[in-house]
Amino acid sequence: MKGLKLFAIFFVCIAFFIGACKDKPSAAKPVPEIKSDTQARMPLDSPQRINNIVYPGVDVSPMDMSYFPVDYPKIKIASASPGLPMARLIYSRPHLEHRKLFEGILKYEQPWRLGANESTEIQFFQPATIQGNNIAPGRYIMYCIPHPDKWTIVFNNNVDTWGLKQDSTKDVKRFEIPVKDGNPTLQYFTMIFEKTDTGADLIIAWENYVGRLPIAFQK
Repeated sequence: MKGLKLFAIFFVCIAFFIGACKDKPSAAKPVPEIKSDTQARMPLDSPQRINNIVYPGVDVSPMDMSYFPVDYPKIKIASASPGLPMARLIYSRPHLEHRKLFEGILKYEQPWRLGANESTEIQFFQPATIQGNNIAPGRYIMYCIPHPDKWTIVFNNNVDTWGLKQDSTKDVKRFEIPVKDGNPTLQYFTMIFEKTDTGADLIIAWENYVGRLPIAFQK
């Protein structure tokens, strides 16, 4: 009988010990310290500071470059004496982002920088003629005043500027070009040169609008 009581007491102690162990909260595992990578947690279009260096964000309107002759840098590599190009265009390319061009982005009769960010720049390396006007070699910024039936393209010598406000007192020449709509939708604003018999057409296209500015070069 005495042995039975001892066994019972032993059993109760064991059960109590096991129960106490179950009720005791387990020690929390230490969370390792994670040093956040700024690039990983910041939006791509936000500036990022890494090791005390501030890196600019990725622009949503990428900068692009068009040459005439088209692909001039490749021609230069392949040719022993390519000479200078005739023209080069540097501009940024906004995109529609589910917007309508003349409802959410542009307005008729209001100047537009023909792109985004810095003013769009065209450089002529050789004398050119546009609509009977002589254009001397050099750098110009371009902007546009859209109208319902045509667009006014402006060359201006206020280079190296931000394109929100153009200084019209520094306009060099203005040209009016017809613009056609009804073309297949182009998401990104695009300007390219297309070769012609006398030089090139500067094609200006966005959404379903396309305009052409004929440029003649001296041979």
